[in-house]
Amino acid sequence: MQTLTALDLGKKIETGACDPVDLAQDLLSAIGAHDFGDRIYARVTPDRALAEARAAGDRAKRGMRSGPLDGVPLSWKDLFDTAGCATEAGSALLRGRIPTEDAQVLSNATLGGSVCLGKTHMSELAFSGLGLNPVTQTPPCVNDHAAVSGGSSSGAAASVAFGLAPAAIGSDTGGSVRIPAAWNDLVGFKTTAGLVSVRGVVPLCAKFDTVGPLTKTVADAAAVFALIQGARCVDLTPPDPASLHLAILETVALDDLRPEPAAAFTDVVAKLERAGVTITRIQAPEVAQAMDLAGVLYAPEAYATWRDAIEAQPDVMFDKILERFRGGAGVSATDYIVGCQHLDQLRDLYHARVSGFDAVILPSAPILPPDAQRLMSDDTYYVGENLLALRNTRIGNLMGSCAMTLPTGHPSCGLMVQGAPRSDKRLQRLCLAIERALQV
Repeated sequence: MQTLTALDLGKKIETGACDPVDLAQDLLSAIGAHDFGDRIYARVTPDRALAEARAAGDRAKRGMRSGPLDGVPLSWKDLFDTAGCATEAGSALLRGRIPTEDAQVLSNATLGGSVCLGKTHMSELAFSGLGLNPVTQTPPCVNDHAAVSGGSSSGAAASVAFGLAPAAIGSDTGGSVRIPAAWNDLVGFKTTAGLVSVRGVVPLCAKFDTVGPLTKTVADAAAVFALIQGARCVDLTPPDPASLHLAILETVALDDLRPEPAAAFTDVVAKLERAGVTITRIQAPEVAQAMDLAGVLYAPEAYATWRDAIEAQPDVMFDKILERFRGGAGVSATDYIVGCQHLDQLRDLYHARVSGFDAVILPSAPILPPDAQRLMSDDTYYVGENLLALRNTRIGNLMGSCAMTLPTGHPSCGLMVQGAPRSDKRLQRLCLAIERALQV
């Protein structure tokens, strides 16, 4: 059962071939027995999971399932408020924080019949793309257990990749769903900002914070997306690949690629062209200008959000994350506002430039997952890898795009597909066609 997709499990529950209680118990037992269970899950919620599974089983017997994922267990990144369960966002600053209500997305998923397995480890306060967290735990990458799994939704990705959850929910502010998904050979969906509720989600940068799924397939990602919205799943009839016109973004995104991601991207482009996809290479100087604004946009808002808590107990934080937050302290309000206004102008230029394409494609990350021990011992290595990890994914956040990373068949190398803002459902259909083309 651990290798099946979320939707496949849902179908088995519907036909009576799978009992939701047995499924939940099997996964809880697997988490407890797994060598990396404690490094992936911050805490499990067995009482809640089994109660929700029993209710799902009753609905299935009565033919009253709430949707295609009714009875399917999910893991939740440890920044989604969970009533009666500690939600600490990977930080000692929030140790012992127990919400009284579920986050809106968790509430929506519960109403849709999903089963909450527990909370997964993450980068501290979600402010790193590496997934390295000496304050709590650092989940491993499925392809290299000595490497980080990517962040900040590190445990979310690991829970699915290691077979300890059929699907996971994470957040993405600069790439925090897509990087761990790419490095663990999963589908990761960054939704358009504002489209999925962030009520009850521990914030980082409200301007860029988004919620999205990490799954084994595009179809699963679409189903989980609908679930957390409290909506119906979109019709996933994919377009004919021969009808597609994709743009390769060359500006910034192809700079300094390591050999493995470069080879994977070349292979993917060749497969898409063989499938009949038309591909055009483009330059977008406004992307480079937007990237230069990141320093006056992310850290100032993050520090403003967390300043009081941080400065009350700075010694309990991972020093690298503390330094990154404090990097926003010296940015003036004027510079921040001017940066936001400039970003809006650059977004307009970019979306006008790419409006004639079905989507924009680029490597999900220019690097492979770095070695965890070396990150802790080598400052130069840490700084360099940390900057590169989120470079390509951040383009989508800055441009306000929706985006999805897909496995390429090359370990820890993803293909990122970016769509226009609020074209999330169209992007799902497009990515289903691309997913199928890459599997040929």
